[in-house]
Amino acid sequence: MTDEVEQAKLFRARMLVLLASVLWSLSGVFIKSPPFESIPETDRGLILACYRALFAGLFLLPFVKFKYVRWRPGLIPLLIAFASMNLLFMTAMTKTSAAAAIFLQNTSVVWAMVFGFLFLKERIERGSVLAILIVLAGIFCIVAGDWASENFSGNLIALTSGVCYSLVVLFFRVLRDEHPAWLVALCLLTSAGIVAPWVGSLGVSLTGQQFFLLALLGVVQLGAPYVIFSHAVKTVNSQEAALLVLAEPILNPIWVWLFWGETVSMETLIGCSLIILGLLVRFLFFRPKQILKPNNA
Repeated sequence: MTDEVEQAKLFRARMLVLLASVLWSLSGVFIKSPPFESIPETDRGLILACYRALFAGLFLLPFVKFKYVRWRPGLIPLLIAFASMNLLFMTAMTKTSAAAAIFLQNTSVVWAMVFGFLFLKERIERGSVLAILIVLAGIFCIVAGDWASENFSGNLIALTSGVCYSLVVLFFRVLRDEHPAWLVALCLLTSAGIVAPWVGSLGVSLTGQQFFLLALLGVVQLGAPYVIFSHAVKTVNSQEAALLVLAEPILNPIWVWLFWGETVSMETLIGCSLIILGLLVRFLFFRPKQILKPNNA
């Protein structure tokens, strides 16, 4: 293969990673959209978490190679962590700003390093310690800045979703020999199944428009970008992929501001800036050993 062909292939792969990041970043646009405002706020996060996971899981099923499907005990903590992350992130999105929710969830990089050190005996480099300190400063700015506001509980929920996300990454590492599409589809469908009885007991009726938006949320914002990303990272190295994926938390609040006019406080803006700085320190100067895949959520 000539250098020109290789470079063209690499460029396409980079654009695919960026496309996946852009699609992942649309979560706030969907969740904050007016059609969902009619759903009671106390139930909204639960309902959105259930149907988003359901539609995304069904979308991914055709990509599962069932000859590789098998059950392992390690799936149990993974499923619990994933279901918790999904519910907490969607709930946080309904209770705080999109910027705070997405950036606090992306602190999962820090928790993943800490848990990797504690449970997998992975070494933490000096630069990673610096990144952790910068991110912790950002967390403090966001949470302390909204201490007395209605966003405070949502910020704490978002931060907890980041911890759960890091556990998902940890268990994905433990189960790295399993087929990835199988793991993600199982996590999504299990997440939907766990909360489905709860959702059914709420007695909240959804309109056709809301179901359509939920299907788009699951397929376009969560399922499709996973397929795109998993294809692209076969060509793009982990450091480049991790940097390109940072477009997700940056774009998410921008979309919400452009579409729905949601603004953030100065403390949240400073905190988000510190978090992105910490992540840049981590991925620009210290090559990660493992790609951290977002939620996404």
